[in-house]
Amino acid sequence: MRIEHVAIWTKDIERLRSFYETYFQASAGPRYVNERKQFTSYFLSFASGARLEIMVKPQLVPSNGNADAPPTGYAHLAISLGSREAVDSMAERFLREGHPVVDGPRQTGDGYYECVVLDPDGNRIEITV
Repeated sequence: MRIEHVAIWTKDIERLRSFYETYFQASAGPRYVNERKQFTSYFLSFASGARLEIMVKPQLVPSNGNADAPPTGYAHLAISLGSREAVDSMAERFLREGHPVVDGPRQTGDGYYECVVLDPDGNRIEITV
């Protein structure tokens, strides 16, 4: 048994696709559109074989945006880069290019070396070794 993919909603599917392609070398499959359901998605594939589905519908409502009281549900996506140096380099790149780094890089109490960044929709991404 394995997780086949994880899916997230977005208000701007092309912006989110470009973000994951640019920073995490994701490869987008064909754009899927279901006109009847007003639904569009892409499957983004990563070198490890993991996949992320990004989806949009016009009637989406924004999340509460309160980091101190997050909603129930998925908390973050963790992406392993393979080394502390790669984590540090990616954190520096995010800062240099104007993307929020909300925590770290740091060694966590449970043994991870990580930094936490936000994608354009405010989804948390843990960048780990």
